[in-house]
Amino acid sequence: MSLSDRLTGVIPPLCTPLTPDGEVDTASLIRLVDHLTGAGVDGLFVLGSTSEAAFLTDRMRRTVTETVTAHVGGAVPVLAGAIDMTTPRVLDHARTALKAGADGIVATAPFYTRTHPAEIDRHFRLLAQETGAPVLAYDLPVAVHTKLSPDTVLALAADGVLAGIKDSSGDHDGLRQVIMARVPRFSVLTGSELLVDAALMMGADGVVPGFGNVDPAGYVRIVRYCAAGDWAAARAEQERLCSAFSIVHEGSPTRMGRGSAAIGAFKQALRLLGVIDHATTAEPQIPLSEAETDRVATHLTAAGLLR
Repeated sequence: MSLSDRLTGVIPPLCTPLTPDGEVDTASLIRLVDHLTGAGVDGLFVLGSTSEAAFLTDRMRRTVTETVTAHVGGAVPVLAGAIDMTTPRVLDHARTALKAGADGIVATAPFYTRTHPAEIDRHFRLLAQETGAPVLAYDLPVAVHTKLSPDTVLALAADGVLAGIKDSSGDHDGLRQVIMARVPRFSVLTGSELLVDAALMMGADGVVPGFGNVDPAGYVRIVRYCAAGDWAAARAEQERLCSAFSIVHEGSPTRMGRGSAAIGAFKQALRLLGVIDHATTAEPQIPLSEAETDRVATHLTAAGLLR
């Protein structure tokens, strides 16, 4: 699969392993890439929400993209998030990522500034025009406070501006509208780890699962079961993953945000599995405690991932 084709299958948004002093741990990052590609994923997405892209400096973002693309060597497509507040800043990130070897760009609508739908439309058109690269829209209203309307997405797709969408909006009616009316070669990818079987049954092309860092093989199995029409097996695998995904709730909400709890749990899981060396999260996120990490291990054992 390349970006000349429609993106399909499992495209995990990579965690960014960090050293205890907060630098990119490139050796652990390479092991994470091998963990994912060895499980048979169809692509990789760096510098998304799960990557802690919002916390990384420009230098760190470049290091992540260069490390992953060099190691993959074109074996699978690499998408890079170009996520920032305004179009000029996003264009800077996009050009850097493409120079570092990324095959396509993933971008949200502008945020912080108040925007009109016409300005969102212009934002994506300028990204495609100025970079000449495939652009995927990232629908993430919980972070950017703007929901991409199906009409906007479909118009941009029809004009060849967008190569696809990562839908993390939670709007299943809107997702179905986009699936039903999409144009050829436009990829619809769900960002929900918990509803992959349902999204694929609706006609989505694949999934971008944060928990796919921890259990990529599970998501690969779901996609294969759905492709074969074995919906019972897909449902059983989805339910196993839903149970294991409960690790994101082990960080106490009395002392940390939901982001710290989720990213911290993913990183502790990867450390427990021997994939990365440290579970360090970027400042000012709060790390999981020893007791919370023990409960993460219990979930992994119950899911058959840790012995």
